[in-house]
Amino acid sequence: MELPKRKQIRLQDYDYSAPGAYFVTICTHERRCILSDIAVGALHEAPAVSVKLTQIGQIVDAVIRSLPERYSNLAVDHYIIMPNHIHLLLRIEAERALREAPLRADGTRSLLAKAVGYLKMNSSKRIHEKNPELQLWQRGYYEHVIRNEKDHLEICEYIENNPARWAEDRYYQA
Repeated sequence: MELPKRKQIRLQDYDYSAPGAYFVTICTHERRCILSDIAVGALHEAPAVSVKLTQIGQIVDAVIRSLPERYSNLAVDHYIIMPNHIHLLLRIEAERALREAPLRADGTRSLLAKAVGYLKMNSSKRIHEKNPELQLWQRGYYEHVIRNEKDHLEICEYIENNPARWAEDRYYQA
């Protein structure tokens, strides 16, 4: 029996180790709300939104913060840990990007794929120490290459405002 081929979501012939910014979304397995809780209250007539990380979310947060230590040419510009997904704005810095091998036809993984893999693997390892049965992440991730300053600003605004729009989010689960 031949298995169906997975849909290709990466840009063909794009080097994901190239200097630049990347918007990444990673979802939990079955989109379970296990990373954070979002509370909306009122503060002087304006809604106040808070994101409270669960223990699992705190572990994920620590691994995200460690990415620049692991990959010296990678910066985490902005991120948010939502109940069942995370959004990251990652930047590969030009002057240091040459240390990493670019994506090659021989199957070598790009810096972006390595960083996402490291995040998923290390957060899962730490969580499995306490809960070995928990499958944390869904397979794969979504990414968008940031093409210009306007795109960058819109992504930053989206990440910043995501908790306030949680009930309308495409990943929302009550």
